[in-house]
Amino acid sequence: MSLVTTTSLKLTKEIKLQAADAAKELGMTPHAFMVEAIKQASINAEIRRSFIQDANTARDSVMKDGKVYDSGKVFEAMKTRIAGKKSTLKASNW
Repeated sequence: MSLVTTTSLKLTKEIKLQAADAAKELGMTPHAFMVEAIKQASINAEIRRSFIQDANTARDSVMKDGKVYDSGKVFEAMKTRIAGKKSTLKASNW
C-alpha cells in the first residue's frame, strides 16, 4: 500500500469550476478527478519521453547505418499482410 501525502493546489476559480463540473459529469468527486488528472498527465509525460527517446534512437540508427524504409513500400507490405499474404520488406540506403 502506498503512503498517501497531502498536497495543496492553487487553482483559479475558473479551473476549479471546470474540474468540479467535469467530475460531476463522470460521477466523481472533484478530488478524485484531480488525482486522476495528475496521474494521467504523469503517464502521458512518460509516454512522450519514451516516444522521443525511441525517435532519437531510430534517427541515430539511420544516421549511422543509412538504412531506411520507403513509405510507399511499407504501406504496400502492410496491405499485403492485412490480406493474409506473406510480405517481405527490405531497408534501402538513404
